[in-house]
Amino acid sequence: MGSISDPDEYWRSRVRDSLTLCQKRGQPCFIGFLDEHQRAVVLPMLRGQAYAFEGGCPDAQRTVLCVCPPGVEPADCRFPIAALGLSYRPGASLTHRDFLGALLACGVKREAVGDILCGPGLAVAFVSEELVPFLEQQLTRVGNESVRVTPYYDGPLPDAARLIDRRDTVASERLDCVVASLANCSRSQAAERIASGLVSINHLPCTAPARDVREGDVLSIRGVGRFRVDELHTVTKKGRLVLLCKQYI
Repeated sequence: MGSISDPDEYWRSRVRDSLTLCQKRGQPCFIGFLDEHQRAVVLPMLRGQAYAFEGGCPDAQRTVLCVCPPGVEPADCRFPIAALGLSYRPGASLTHRDFLGALLACGVKREAVGDILCGPGLAVAFVSEELVPFLEQQLTRVGNESVRVTPYYDGPLPDAARLIDRRDTVASERLDCVVASLANCSRSQAAERIASGLVSINHLPCTAPARDVREGDVLSIRGVGRFRVDELHTVTKKGRLVLLCKQYI
C-alpha cells in the first residue's frame, strides 16, 4: 500500500484491504489499535459485516477491530492483544505520557499500543501480542525509573479514566448552547470554537452550531475536555433544559 497523506483515508484503506482479505482467505482479520475517532471514521464501512472492537479492558478507548468472513462470529475469535504489567517504585510520579513515550522509544508504532492504565506502583499497557517478547527484553526503564515487565498480566487493573458529574441548564439542545455551558463561555464564543473545528461529537468534528446534541453523545472540546451527555430533556419551570454530563478526567 502506497503512502496516504489523509490519516482517515489510511484507516479506510486498511479496512477495505482487510475486508477483501478476510473474504478471500475465509479467516478473520484484525486491525488496530484504533482510537475513538478512527472507529467513528470506519464504522460506516462495516454495515452488513460481522465485526467487533476489543481493547483488552472494560470501556477501552483504543481497540482492535476484528472483521469476519461469512459463517464466523467475532465472539469466537481470539483477539491478538496482550496485557503488560509494568511495576515500578510506588512513590514515583509516572504518567500515561511517560509510559507511552517509553514504548514508542522502543520503536513500537502507535497503532500497536492500546490503553495504558496507570496506578501507584503499577501500570498495565495493552499491546499487540506479537510485541510481548521484544518488550519484555527492551522495556527496562520509564523516565528515570526502573520497571519490571510482567508479560500477559492477569491481575487487578489500575483505575481507568475517572468521571465527574456536571450539571447545568441550557436554553436548547443546540450544540452552541451545550458547548457554552461546558466551556463556561458565551454562545458566540462557543460558536467560534465550533466553526474553528475545535468541537467533536462522537469523535467526529462538527462545525454546525445548530446541530442538536442528544443523550448518549460524547462531546470533545479542545482545550476544555471530553464529556458524555447523560440527560438533556427535563424542562425547568423557566422552560430550560437540564443538562447532566459526565466529564472524563
